[in-house]
Amino acid sequence: MTRWRLRALILFIYVVIGIYVAWVYDYITPGLLRDVAEALLSVFLWFLVLLGIDLHIG
Repeated sequence: MTRWRLRALILFIYVVIGIYVAWVYDYITPGLLRDVAEALLSVFLWFLVLLGIDLHIG
């Protein structure tokens, strides 16, 4: 395995463990995930927002 791939793998594992710990200690909640999903939808589908389409989830 190349040095770059090893570093990428270690970074990926670090992020996954960090997400798990944040979920367990309630820093990441379903409400937060919903808000992030709504924000990402509005960023990538901004033209639909301008047409008056509601991108709110739930």
